[in-house]
Amino acid sequence: MTNFSSAADDSSNYDLPQFETRLRRARLGLGVGVVGIVMVFVSFASAYVVRQGLPTLDPRTNTLVHDWFPLPLPWLLFFNTGVLLISSLTMELARREVARNIPPARVVSIPAVSAVQERTIFWLAFTLLLGLAFLRGQWVVWRELAASGFYVATFPSSSFVYLLTGMHGLHLLGGVLALLVAASASLLPGPVESRVVVVDVTGWYWHFMALLWVCILCLLTLVR
Repeated sequence: MTNFSSAADDSSNYDLPQFETRLRRARLGLGVGVVGIVMVFVSFASAYVVRQGLPTLDPRTNTLVHDWFPLPLPWLLFFNTGVLLISSLTMELARREVARNIPPARVVSIPAVSAVQERTIFWLAFTLLLGLAFLRGQWVVWRELAASGFYVATFPSSSFVYLLTGMHGLHLLGGVLALLVAASASLLPGPVESRVVVVDVTGWYWHFMALLWVCILCLLTLVR
């Protein structure tokens, strides 16, 4: 009876126009943050392309030399890409599950609400595990590069590989924290619309991080 009353309260207090306003504002805030991240990575990508064609002065011979050497990318980078793309799919499934709560008519019974919450939490947890697996895989890639003698300061190309993958991993870690918040919001009692907004914004951020990684990998693979 307690859960049913809670569900009924959520349904009666569910103001669809107000919810849509909250969702638009949350997505707008995410868009502003995404624009800032895009600008940072565009500047890194531009520096990567420009530095590739620039010679440097060799102090021993006092001549300009080309010190850019293509870095062999471990195959694990491509495996990690597959893991991240799958996590984007599971995140979308979680976002669509929680979106089923949007129409007030859907919140009518305990089994319906519970099933949606359980499926949402399941897909969020699955996404979280895949995200952590991706970050772990990136760490293994760094260790493989170091074991092959490619450190941050070995070549300009290796410096950019560490910079681009490291910055992406840092931003993805922010997505992992957002996933934890979204999972907590789905587990704890609270307004339905708040859970929908949190999961929705987290989902779109996660999709953006997956797309950003694909762009970074294309840059590292094609522009060498």
